[in-house]
Order: sequence, then C-alpha cells, then structure tokens
Amino acid sequence: MASVYKSLSKNSTTKSSVPNGIRKNKQKVLILSSRGVTYRHRHLLNDLYSLLPHSRRDAKLDTKTQLYQLNEIAELYNCNNVLFFEARKGKDLYIWMSKAPNGPTVKMHLQNLHTMSELHFPGNCLKGSRPILSFDSTFDSAPFLLVIKELLTHVFGVPEGSRKTKPFIDHVMGFTVADGKIWIRCFQISETAVTKSDLRANGSDNDPAVLTKAAKKPGDTKISLTEIGPRFVLTPIVILESSFGGPVIYENKEFVSPNQIRSELRLRKASRYNRRSEQGLESRSKKGELGLRTGVGKRKINELDEHVLFA
Repeated sequence: MASVYKSLSKNSTTKSSVPNGIRKNKQKVLILSSRGVTYRHRHLLNDLYSLLPHSRRDAKLDTKTQLYQLNEIAELYNCNNVLFFEARKGKDLYIWMSKAPNGPTVKMHLQNLHTMSELHFPGNCLKGSRPILSFDSTFDSAPFLLVIKELLTHVFGVPEGSRKTKPFIDHVMGFTVADGKIWIRCFQISETAVTKSDLRANGSDNDPAVLTKAAKKPGDTKISLTEIGPRFVLTPIVILESSFGGPVIYENKEFVSPNQIRSELRLRKASRYNRRSEQGLESRSKKGELGLRTGVGKRKINELDEHVLFA
C-alpha cells in the first residue's frame, strides 16, 4: 500500500507542477562546426550563438563522415537540437539541423552570407531577449516545408524562462521561401514617438485612412523594423528520417552542387582556350602550305616571276 501511495502522490505532484495544463517548452541547441571553416563562417556561428541564449557551443568536430557522434555530444550537454556547420574545401558551407536523438535531420546549403560586422546596420537588440518568428505562408504548401518549419521553430525559438534569457521581445526573425530557397533575416522592433512632421510626411492630414490604430495623433508610438543581421539563404538538399542517418524522406532534385558549377565553369574556359589554340594551328598550317612562313615549306615558283624571267 505504501508503494501505491507513493506512486499516486508522485502523479499528483507532477500534475500540479504544470500550471493550467501547459507543458513547459524545454529546448536547448548545440552549435558546433567542422574543421576548415573560414573566418566569415566563424563570425556567423558567433552571431547565431549571441542571438540564441538557449544554445550551447562546443569545439570543432574532427570528423565529417561519422556524424552520428553528434548525438552523443548532444546527450552529454543535455541538448535536444543540433546545429552543425560543415565546411567543404574552405568555400562551401552546409548546415545540418537535427532533432536529437530520434530525428529528423535537414541538410541545407548556405549562400549569400552577410554577418553583423559586414552589414553595419544601425539596429540592435538586447542580448538574451526572445525573438518573434515570422514564417511565410509558403511553408504550409508542402510537407517537407512543414518539417523544416518545425525544426526552425525548435532551433531559433527561444523558450520562455530558459537560461540567460531576458523577459523581453525586441527583435523579429523572418523566414521566407522564394525560388526554392529559404531567406533568413533579423530585424529590431523599434518604437518611437509620432511627431507632427511624421504625420505630414505620411500624408495623414489629407488621407486619414493611412493612419494606423497605434499612431493617430502626435505622442503615440509607431513601430518600425530595423535590420540587425545576419542575413543568409538556405537551400534544402535532403531530409533524413533519424538523427544524422536513416532513410531519405525528401531529396531536392533541382539542387546543383557548387563543385559541379565550378567544374562546368572550368570546362567552359578550357573550351574557349582550345578553340583559340585550334584556330592558331589552322592559321599556321595554312601559312605553311602557302609558303608564307619562313623556314616552313617551299613556296611554289611561278614561271612568270621576275626572278625566273630575268635570271
């Protein structure tokens, strides 16, 4: 009976610990990179680490093939999300987002990278504040985009009451789908007082429909967005069922690897050089046949030439 009483008392305490039946969001992200990252990639990692107070940073991973070791590292640090930066050839950067330890996992190619130090935007936000995640309506159009949206929510969504977090929301992270790519930008939410000059500039004196509900007269506050950074574009490649392994549940057939693009450019340059060299060989051979090149071939002697007639 004592054991039954203890089990019932434990169940009652666990139920009472959850207020209003709402389960607490416990998300923790492990951020790390592989060997071979450049300084721009390292700056992006530092920017994301400063924007995500619920993240934990680790040293570089030595291997690029045995990625299942990341599940063990995440378990050691008590993290249930992994954000891994894989560098290839010192040029290309791939991002792995995984829900450890059961998955799924998304591999994406990162392009058009601009860090905070490069952009020099005037916007700023409080370190440790929570963001508002703004997703494009296109994310609800395909199943694989819904999976990516859920992973982005778990990685970039800072849970309330997490460590190092401040009870403020002062920036927005926007996720937009265009041309088969995911465009990510970060903005500061700035509130300023409305003046009469602002109302005249907006044409509110003539057209009252332009006014918003929050700013109809001088003294009210108006909300504007100022970009902070970083700014980058992600191209989905594959989605794996488990964490860093398992069967492929989605594959982007339209993705072209940067290695193939560089090889095609080299072949295009080589073909132009080959055409020029062939044209040069043809011109030299024609000149040799006509005897126009010194020391190559013999020029045909014409019987009516002056040197033959007056020899």
